[in-house]
Amino acid sequence: MLSYQHLYHAGNLADVHKHALLAVMLDYLTAKDKPLSYIETHAGRGLYALDAPEALKTGEAAEGIARVERLGWFAPAHPYARALAATRAAHGPAAYPGSPLLAATLLRPVDSIRLAELHPREFAALRTAMAPHGGIFQQIDGLQMALSITPPTPRRGILLIDPSYEVKADYEALPPFLASVARKWNVGVIALWYPILASGPHQPMLAALSANHPEALRHEVRFAPARAAHGMVGSGMFIVNAPWGIGAEARRLTGLFSALGGT
Repeated sequence: MLSYQHLYHAGNLADVHKHALLAVMLDYLTAKDKPLSYIETHAGRGLYALDAPEALKTGEAAEGIARVERLGWFAPAHPYARALAATRAAHGPAAYPGSPLLAATLLRPVDSIRLAELHPREFAALRTAMAPHGGIFQQIDGLQMALSITPPTPRRGILLIDPSYEVKADYEALPPFLASVARKWNVGVIALWYPILASGPHQPMLAALSANHPEALRHEVRFAPARAAHGMVGSGMFIVNAPWGIGAEARRLTGLFSALGGT
């Protein structure tokens, strides 16, 4: 399905969770003097305007990134804060980086970027946003793309999987997909984001993933629904070959999200 557009939700609390962990992983990986590959299966548009009518309509960014910045969650030296500052310096104070642009601001010239996005309008915006940073962008099914290029060159690197979960098939397809990628690319960091919904459709997927990858890091945070009758009550990340140090940031975020209150 191609109805989902992240502009309505950019900068929400789930983005804060996902992007903070992604930034810390990239910061760790780029500290070593070796090139790496960054691959993303559902890239979205890369750059979002939090003062756009779509973002203002939901108010999710106001209760997300705007709120946690007021609370001082991220010091200026934190890689997430550095990516936010670089994006705002280049695109204005209301700009917010999606994960592709966040990655591009933290990666080095020696690193490679490979992005997939199937939605025509989102892909057009992605290509415009990411053109100055280089890389390969394809309007293609992201899971198929990832399977076709792993193991990548360079072999060090990270794969981010961030589907819309619009249909039940998304949950069913991901455990065998992760298993296939992990077999082909046993040194790759494989990071899957998933929503925590009150109805619990993620639970069978997580059971299968945990059985296949018992050593993986699973981190979840809870928060109040964005509005009445909104089904998402938390955010999860399942990370195979999690980099050293990510556990400390996960524990820090657990405390911060707990202090916000939730369901």
